[in-house]
Amino acid sequence: MADKQKGNMSVSEAGRKGGETTSATHGREFYEEIGQKGGEKGGQRVRELVDEGKKSEGK
Repeated sequence: MADKQKGNMSVSEAGRKGGETTSATHGREFYEEIGQKGGEKGGQRVRELVDEGKKSEGK
């Protein structure tokens, strides 16, 4: 019966289970660290876009 159920998981269910496993394995600090890294990269990209916009206005 387990073989019949294999492959019947939805994408959202698989994501939920993966998230729960990651949370149990790595804990809160892991999410804080990756969130901070994402914020730094996003902020850097915004700065680059603003600089590019300023350069194009000056031409």
